Amino acid sequence: MSQITIRSDRQTDYKFSYKGEDVILGAGKILSIADGLDNVVLPTCAMKIVQNLIIIKDDVK
Repeated sequence: MSQITIRSDRQTDYKFSYKGEDVILGAGKILSIADGLDNVVLPTCAMKIVQNLIIIKDDVK
């Protein structure tokens, strides 16, 4: 995948790593990354992947 979009459906902010730096994806926000997943580290959480869209869900209780 060359470009991905990450969308947060969470009630709280989600923190992940991009090129070694911490990035905060605000609750309900959308972020596009032009160079794909090569430099992205997503912490384990509930998520759904649809083609090049990653939807970050609230943690499953």
